[in-house]
Amino acid sequence: MNFPFTQKNEDGYIVRTFAHDVESEELTWHYDLHERFVVCEHDTDWQIQFDNGLPKQIKKGETVHVPPLVYHRVIKGTGNLTVKIKEII
Repeated sequence: MNFPFTQKNEDGYIVRTFAHDVESEELTWHYDLHERFVVCEHDTDWQIQFDNGLPKQIKKGETVHVPPLVYHRVIKGTGNLTVKIKEII
């Protein structure tokens, strides 16, 4: 399966990078099986949107809680987006 990001594991976190040239169509609605806490470590204008909600800017240093089995998507901004994800299994 092809994903719209690159990923590595680092100090107990999943580190994902979405490239600036990713196609918006690749950023699809999806859900995760496990609870996740997502933190962006740089300024960005990328957004996250949860089912039945409005898009919200992903802010540097702010933790975004992604509950399990809740549909959400990332909305492309400018530049790359790199986030650290803590998955609770």
